[in-house]
Amino acid sequence: QVQLAESGGGLVQTGGSLRLSCAASGRTFSGKAMGWFRQAPGKEREFVATISWSGGRTYYADSVKGRFTISRDNAKDTVYLQMNSLKPEDTAVYYCAVGRVSSRWSSEYDYWGQGTQVTVSS
Repeated sequence: QVQLAESGGGLVQTGGSLRLSCAASGRTFSGKAMGWFRQAPGKEREFVATISWSGGRTYYADSVKGRFTISRDNAKDTVYLQMNSLKPEDTAVYYCAVGRVSSRWSSEYDYWGQGTQVTVSS
């Protein structure tokens, strides 16, 4: 059974930082892309960042570019999201996902985690 477990969420003040982790288990994800999405209350899930299997290709939503960094450790089947200069509008549940290609479209991802809450206070 495939499992993705996010961790690292919490409450932080504006301008602060958090590092999210997502550990995959249950099967190998060799060759797969991984991504982060988020969903704020009353809004649709939106793309945040994605990274290719090799780590050589990364893409970010314009709203987080320059502040967030996605990385991965394939030996640990883990993807990370370093979030700096956080803003109240970053408040959301953050989800990691495993997909076939590095894409901003959620339909390209086959497996999803349960999500971790990030709250940025003003």
